[in-house]
Amino acid sequence: MRTSVKTALLSASLLAVSGVAQVAPASATHGGDTRVSVGSPASPFSQNKQNEPAVAVDAAHPSILVAGANDEIDIEACNAGDDTSCPFTAGVGTSGVYFSFDSGDHWVQPTYSGYSARVGEDGSCLGEVGPDSGCVPLTPDERGEIGTLPWYYESGLVSDGDPAVAFGPRPDSNGDFSWANGSRLYYANLTSSFSAKRSESAFKGVEGIGVSRTDDVVAAAAGGASGKAAWLTPVVIPGSGSAAAFADKEQVWADNAAASRFFGNAYVCFATYVGGPSAGSNAHTLDVARSTDGGDTWSKTTVVGIPGSNSGRPFGYLSGHSGCTVRTDSEGIVNVFWLGWDQKTKQQGIYLARSSDGGASFESPRRLFPAVLSGVIDPVLGRTTMDGIAGARNDLSPAPSVDIANGAPTGTGASDQIVLTWADGADGLNDEHVLFASSTDGGGTWTDPRSVEEEIGQPSDRGYYSAPAISPDGEDVYLVYNAFTEPYKESTLGAANDRPLVGVVTHADVAADGTVGSFTQLHRSVPDDARGSSQNDLAAEFLGDYVYAAATNDYGAAVWNDTRHAADCPAIDTWRMSLRTGDSVPKPAPQQDCPAGFGDSDIFGGSYADPTTP
Repeated sequence: MRTSVKTALLSASLLAVSGVAQVAPASATHGGDTRVSVGSPASPFSQNKQNEPAVAVDAAHPSILVAGANDEIDIEACNAGDDTSCPFTAGVGTSGVYFSFDSGDHWVQPTYSGYSARVGEDGSCLGEVGPDSGCVPLTPDERGEIGTLPWYYESGLVSDGDPAVAFGPRPDSNGDFSWANGSRLYYANLTSSFSAKRSESAFKGVEGIGVSRTDDVVAAAAGGASGKAAWLTPVVIPGSGSAAAFADKEQVWADNAAASRFFGNAYVCFATYVGGPSAGSNAHTLDVARSTDGGDTWSKTTVVGIPGSNSGRPFGYLSGHSGCTVRTDSEGIVNVFWLGWDQKTKQQGIYLARSSDGGASFESPRRLFPAVLSGVIDPVLGRTTMDGIAGARNDLSPAPSVDIANGAPTGTGASDQIVLTWADGADGLNDEHVLFASSTDGGGTWTDPRSVEEEIGQPSDRGYYSAPAISPDGEDVYLVYNAFTEPYKESTLGAANDRPLVGVVTHADVAADGTVGSFTQLHRSVPDDARGSSQNDLAAEFLGDYVYAAATNDYGAAVWNDTRHAADCPAIDTWRMSLRTGDSVPKPAPQQDCPAGFGDSDIFGGSYADPTTP
């Protein structure tokens, strides 16, 4: 049934956008939500697991949206090998991609050929009850099917999630950018070498940033051989040159305002760790890579680095600089924001650095706001959680999410107002806030931060992650957040210790002078228990590190992490608690000991017409 519905929606969508250049904006859904990760099965774990969504709108064709997410649809089932182990399958990609051609009312997830553990050789990747020989994935030549980015296996690479998506203009054969050439979709994600042998690695480093591109989203969305052919092979952004370098938490953007001096440039910001992004990793840098040729080649600039150690950083706080976001205004000024640690003040904060030469160099960073991480250090994870013991990590809750009213696709008459949001724990555990601020002078001065959840009359919402989008004409702000609705829980056991999670979409009008009015709630998902989500090692919940929003002059779109289909598993709850108490409890086998829907976290989203348009 799921396949037939998906096929019907895809057929209708493709008919609707026949000749993309002629696509007109579609009317948006009024207040509802829909599942974005439509290819996800209800079971088994972890094929049913998605998180960390991103979304982008094509400014030249505003009914077209593309989303990305960490998607384990192609990973082996728990029963492959040890039934109590649910590992990532070596070499199998996890960067899911989804398309909408009606402003986010419906979504499709294409299937391509690739390196896949959905079934595996002779069903080996589904396994059986009890010990077996383990998963043997299928290759593209063996009819392996994937719902993630294509061409990684063939390029000696693995797509490793942390999705980031953006639309920009397509260059012509002379390298000149124009919307008349069509649109180009950029999809950046973490990328590793397929081969574990250093001598056979596709690049130097543990984890790099790969960028996939397509100039034909209609063909890409159709899947199959033609859909795969619509994608260019991925390009890996140069790393630090160290074999131990680990790039993480990237975001991509393309200068999409034709008035800009650097129209068509593409940018990726990311953090580079030495020794991996763990709580005790060494110092690292915040880098920005730029491309002036449509993503064929990239050059990298270090915006800020930390010499020496992380001395003075409280355990559980993110070291150095990470959680970046990048945007351009109508003149092509590149604005990079991130969450950073100040060695002098011993505080985290939100930083901004700007470039006026198309990303070739950056001014000295400025600290804009303090940003405080909330939560409790989980004794097993060694990381903070805010919903309860064995909860979902929230290391990057205070990381900034930003958008700029740059007047795309033309850039004409843009206000260039910047909107900024983050989830802040300065008032302490169980009193977290979704904060919002804006700037009308290029980030020079900012409004005082405001608590969005209080403005909409939901003071019990404990902000987890948030993201804003401002319409290109600067008249409307849409803001989405995930939140927990109950206080921190000291136990995993029983109905009283559930972890209600919601996705909330809000809206505010912007006056001609840049004053952002009060936020009102456009949509609120039904609270559902986050205990049904899971890390692959089963030791805790997992929801990822962000949510996302995009806006046109007519509507706003949002995507968030959702657990409405995830079934809580009492056996897992008992085992998770035992890891903290030291009790002796056997590790469960999820496919035998849990409801079928255990781990079934999804990406949900919605599209919302401007509620104040006459």
